[in-house]
Amino acid sequence: MSTKKKPEILAPDMDPAAKLVCRLPLASDEEQRDQPTRLYEITWRIFRIMAEFVEGFQFLSESSREVTFFGSARTKKTDRWYKEAVRLGRLLAESGFTVITGGGPGIMEAVNKGAKEGGGESIGLNIQLPTEQRINDYVTKGRGFHYFFTRKVMLAASAQAYVYFPGGFGTLDEFFEIVTLIQTGKMQTTPVVCVGMEYWSGLFDWIQKMPVDTYKTVAPKDLKLVHIVDTAQEAFEIVCGSQERSFF
Repeated sequence: MSTKKKPEILAPDMDPAAKLVCRLPLASDEEQRDQPTRLYEITWRIFRIMAEFVEGFQFLSESSREVTFFGSARTKKTDRWYKEAVRLGRLLAESGFTVITGGGPGIMEAVNKGAKEGGGESIGLNIQLPTEQRINDYVTKGRGFHYFFTRKVMLAASAQAYVYFPGGFGTLDEFFEIVTLIQTGKMQTTPVVCVGMEYWSGLFDWIQKMPVDTYKTVAPKDLKLVHIVDTAQEAFEIVCGSQERSFF
């Protein structure tokens, strides 16, 4: 049996030279300091993170047949993809699906709008920011998160399909994360649908040319994990062929 002594967590009134520190990045609205954060100082963060996970999973457990959407918060109501997102949200709601978005403006608002108009459950998982991101008017059931990473887990946790409209770095981040989870077998094979041929084709042409053909860092078969379509109807038909699944 190992007799190795576990490290002791020191309280604030103990040895000031205690070396138990945590290299914790601070948000822009938090106090910046010269010295690393002491481990005992972040205990409250750990419990807050745990609470967000527990409450998030409990929140999602009340829904079924979820489809998660990603896309730009900057997309205007006059944009083609806003209108297609409204159509897709409505089609899915009318067919009994639950739509999940980040709860903000742009594509998120469009999908929630379509789902609400279709009489379905329109969920928004919002992020609490220093300059607060408003939750859109079409969310019928929402939840706010302090941490981006807990929100990301909830957006990915139980969906039976993932739909990506044109977006920025956040959308691309979510896209590559989900594809990686599927490709590595950490998630069941789940439909990943990219809407907008003009937007997505350039990215996949580059992936084919460089990572696949030139550098051999991506297997050709992995490109088949993704569907690229150009209309809400095409995306709808793919999602309708998906199977409901449990968390991850």
